[in-house]
Amino acid sequence: MVVHKQKVRLTAEEETLLITLYAKAYGCPRAFFDDQTALQVIEQIDYDFASLKVPTGTRLTVCLRAKKLDEYLIQFLAQNPRGTVLNLGCGLDSRCVRVEAGEAQWYDLDLPGVIKIREKFFEQTDNYHMIPASVTDFEWMNAITYSDKGVFVVAEGLLMYLGEAGVKSLVIKLQEEFPGCELACDAFSRLTARNVKGHPSLKKTGAVVAWGVDDPREIETWGEGISLKEEWFFTQAEEIKLLSPGNRLMFQISGMFSVAKKAHRILHYQLGAGHKE
Repeated sequence: MVVHKQKVRLTAEEETLLITLYAKAYGCPRAFFDDQTALQVIEQIDYDFASLKVPTGTRLTVCLRAKKLDEYLIQFLAQNPRGTVLNLGCGLDSRCVRVEAGEAQWYDLDLPGVIKIREKFFEQTDNYHMIPASVTDFEWMNAITYSDKGVFVVAEGLLMYLGEAGVKSLVIKLQEEFPGCELACDAFSRLTARNVKGHPSLKKTGAVVAWGVDDPREIETWGEGISLKEEWFFTQAEEIKLLSPGNRLMFQISGMFSVAKKAHRILHYQLGAGHKE
């Protein structure tokens, strides 16, 4: 069968979605993260993925990040089977396939150009929706239909491109519109945010990182009721033991130094009606 590949035209920030797509397809042993949908999508895109020069460490981190965020969602949906999932900056991610949503309402949001491409690979249903909008144009929140069954917000590989003012505005607005919701995101340290411009893949795309945070409890000061539930480091991942000796050593060394460990991690918050643990 002849596969007619899709050409993609993306802005610098949008093009970073191809980094994560490539990493999820080829980034780690399938024993702990097997994204067949990512593989199928890549096979249908006309793009020189090798030109991204995605380092091994980045590919592994992207897979560990995706798996941890998936686990948060699986736990949320087990407790809130009719809840609502907001996957912000979804790119071409197949989380909606990897995680069984059941009766939950699932919304994947990204810029109109990205959603136009995404629609070639994913179909909307009564429970699965795609929203073409900028995450910082809060009008998109009017399209969300939800009840009191719980809301979980995922922002994977997104917030670091918004700048502190943009991140703060988004967090506060999420808290206002979906009080008591949970938010899981990944975040760079301020040092990483300043220095990551030298990353080969970001140099290729031209994307600019604009936000980092050192103390995750700083975000708690943005509004009453914002509570940090977990700061999770990639060095904590059980899956590291499945890696090659060299890659295991890389993570083990990172875990020995706070600066390296905090360079990039996952933060999990409750916004609004929660209590501090």
